[in-house]
Amino acid sequence: MISTLPFLVFFAETCVVTLSTVRTIFVARGWKSLAPLLGFFEVSIWLFAIAQVMQNLTNLSCYIAFAGGFSLGNFLGVLIEQKLALGNVVVHITTKENAADLIDHLKQVGYGVTALEAQGATGRVQVVFTVIKRKELPNVVAIIKGFDLKAFYSVNDLKTAVEGIFPAPKRSWRGLIPMVELPPRLIERVPAQTQ
Repeated sequence: MISTLPFLVFFAETCVVTLSTVRTIFVARGWKSLAPLLGFFEVSIWLFAIAQVMQNLTNLSCYIAFAGGFSLGNFLGVLIEQKLALGNVVVHITTKENAADLIDHLKQVGYGVTALEAQGATGRVQVVFTVIKRKELPNVVAIIKGFDLKAFYSVNDLKTAVEGIFPAPKRSWRGLIPMVELPPRLIERVPAQTQ
């Protein structure tokens, strides 16, 4: 008869490390109320898992289950955080083109924009900064690609943003998914995505 104990240990440690990964991200972003709540459940489940391992020190399958749960928990924690797309990011865009159209479009959809003239390695460039919700990054990347396929852009996490301009989320026809729509003049410039 196969013991269910290793499966319980595996499941418990997967939950522990998944919660731990998400909690660490919440702490880094300064989310004071959610981080302690996740920490409570994380430690409670961990106590169960480690108690089972300590009571069965001669059971090699418990060790393997604990290590496997730890590995899977790390993967799931990062995956969940990416799916939730929490927090804000700063997008830095550098282009050799005149960025007026890009700036206008970002403003039209409600993003705050800061633009600078700069000197790059190969000549004069324009640098555009915008702070956005992380879940809106695919929309902003589509706008950038529609403006200049060769534009260099980088994305950095932002812990705190004060007094910025953020668009009100538009709702889809079902009212569930926030959407940012491209104006007709830029739709034809956005490259088709391959499946």
